[in-house]
Formats: sequence, structure tokens, C-alpha cells
Amino acid sequence: MISSRIGVVLALAAPLAAQTPQLAQDEHAVYELLAPETASFRTTYEVSATTPGATTFVDEIGAGLEPLEAAGDGAFDMMTGAPLRMERVGNTFVIHLARAVPEGGGQARIRIVKTYRASKSYLHGAATIEFNRAVPIPRGAIVLPAGYRLTGCNTPSQVLLDADGRVRVSFMQHGPPGAMTGAFVVTASRGAQTGNPAKPSPLTGARSWEAPPSQGPTDRQRLSDRARQDRDIVYFLQQPETHAFSLYHDYTESREGVGQYLNVVRAGSTVANPSGRLLDTGAALKVDVLTGSQMKAAGVDPGGERIEPDQQVVVFRFPPVAKGQSVRLRMYETYTAPESYHADGDELVFDRSLGRPRNSVVLPRGWYLTALSIPGVVRQTEDGLTRIDFVNGRPDSIDVLIRAKRTQ
Repeated sequence: MISSRIGVVLALAAPLAAQTPQLAQDEHAVYELLAPETASFRTTYEVSATTPGATTFVDEIGAGLEPLEAAGDGAFDMMTGAPLRMERVGNTFVIHLARAVPEGGGQARIRIVKTYRASKSYLHGAATIEFNRAVPIPRGAIVLPAGYRLTGCNTPSQVLLDADGRVRVSFMQHGPPGAMTGAFVVTASRGAQTGNPAKPSPLTGARSWEAPPSQGPTDRQRLSDRARQDRDIVYFLQQPETHAFSLYHDYTESREGVGQYLNVVRAGSTVANPSGRLLDTGAALKVDVLTGSQMKAAGVDPGGERIEPDQQVVVFRFPPVAKGQSVRLRMYETYTAPESYHADGDELVFDRSLGRPRNSVVLPRGWYLTALSIPGVVRQTEDGLTRIDFVNGRPDSIDVLIRAKRTQ
């Protein structure tokens, strides 16, 4: 297991005696179980280093793991795909970043691929296997070897078929970072199909027979790897009489040639003060607010989305993505939405449908939480505000209703 956590983990810098806090976020790890007799698995660990100015990232080797050398292992810059220098120092791997982490909230996105022998946590019998290990990573997947069928999993997870027919157990931790303190246990046995019969059927745009026509997520959406999705959003509520909230949302674009992101403003809302930046470099994005008719006149491609002539659209522009590369965007906006956010007597009311896998809402200063319709993790920010974090492993939106009162 690759053992790094969101928040503060241990960083080693040169000289090694000088230890400083290391910040990271957006962790995702895939554990591909190799042939059972090898007691080995391959990890693909993706993480965003966020310590301002950092030029290295340190990844600890988990307890009981023996690093192996295998083809394709190494560290890679996720913006360009280029390999990064990685060296072992004691019980860690030190990765030298392609560029220093930009100040002011920038990121260095890294992919670390390693193969480990884990004889105490990857066990096998004559026709069965068991993966039994603490997994502090908040999002990830366990991929079974070819020919093995899932027989047990102690953590709520999606079950999906990879393109080659292997079974994938995809998980999202619903508590705060590091909340999964027990072992993640997956058991499997022989008996799964192999070769072409094992491959999944193509997913379609069909919807559940229980959903009204043209409503509800499609089969393609329902059976996508929810934990793998990298969109998240944070709302900062202003005082309720303003009906306004600011937000930022993050998104990774990896489609070759794409150089814009469209954010369609919901009916009943107006947008102001949009801005954006490339988190990989800190560079600012060019931003325009257009109506549907203005977009049509300017020849802006809506990407197949239906946009009404008077509907607002925020257009974020960036250099087109090159083949094999990606960019991480952070987009800032302020919305006024009287129906979603208002006062009800002496209470604050925030009522909004949230569709991202990770959504957070921060209450304005001077207010405390009194009602919450959807389970969330409640915590205090460094500056004393109340923040609610929602993890939504479902393929549909969650209708969040929040009420709050003023502090005395």
C-alpha cells in the first residue's frame, strides 16, 4: 500500500534531518492484484502535492511491503505525462517534481506506479484469495486478478468490470480523511469468465425502468467509476439577505485539443466575478460571460448542451490540451440565487441540488448549523467557520437542505 494522506503527512527534504509538513489532496489509488502465488500487487497512486513552493514529494512505503522492480513502474508528471526522478530514501520514495508547486493554492499532480510484495496482506488458498489491509486513501479501487469472482467486501463499494473483464471494487470513504482505521477486506474465488466472454457489454444511454422518461441517470452514468471522478466544489455562503454565495470548483481536462470549459448558469441564478487559473502552473484563465444568443453569434461551440438564448454561460479559456497531457482547472464564481439561498424568519436556508462526488458548504460568519437533510461531515475551518463536507458515491445528485441560526 502506498501510504500518504490528505492533509499533513511527513515530508523529507535535503538534508533529511530537516523535516517539514507536506500537504496533499485529491488522492486516488488503484491496487491491481497480480497472480496470487506472487503475493504481489501493483499500485497506481495519483495525488496533488499542494505545499507552496515544494520541489519534492515524499511517499512512504507501507508497513509489511517489499518494493519490487517491474516494467512500467515509476513516477510521472500528470500535466505532461513526462517521467519524474524518483529515488528510495530509507522507507520512503522521494519524487522530484517537474516544477515547484505554485503559490496561492497551486498543485503538482503526480502519478506513482509501484509493484509490491505483500505476503501478510495478500493471501491465497487453492482457489481463493483475500486482500486484507488498512487503506487510508479516501478514494480508490481493488482490481481482482483475471478469472476471479468477488465473494466478499466489508466496505460499501461499487462493483464494475474493467475493459479486459477483471472485476473492480471501487470505493469512496464517506468520513473525514483517515477515518477508515480498520482493514479493507476483499475476498474472491476462481470461477469468473476469462478472455472475450469476460469483457463488459457496451454501456448505453438507457435509463432505469423505474425512472420517468428522459429522467434519471443513464446506464453509462450509473456504471461509471464514481470514485475516479475528479470534480469537486466548495460553496462559501455570504450573509443570507444578499442571496449570494461564492464558490470554486476544480476540474481536470484531458481531452486532446480542448481549450475551453463551459459552466451553464442554472435558471433562477445570476453570476458575477468569474475568474480561473491553471492549478499546475498558476496561470490565469481568460473568462467571458455570454448568453446563449451571444455564444451562437460568436461561434462558441456549446459541446452538445442545449442552452437557451437568454441563459448565462461562463466560458473559461485555456491553451488547448496536447496529446497525452492534461490540465487541472480551478474556477471561481459568485452567484445570486434567491430561491436556493435566503432567510426564513431568523433562520438561514440553503436549498440546492449538488451533483459532484465531493461537495462542501461553508456557513457565513456568525451562524451555526441547526438542520441538515443529507448526512455530511461537520468541522470547523482554520478561521472558525462551520464547514459541511458531502461525499456522494451515487450517480445522481443530492438535494441538500441546510438551516442555520445566528450565534449569540
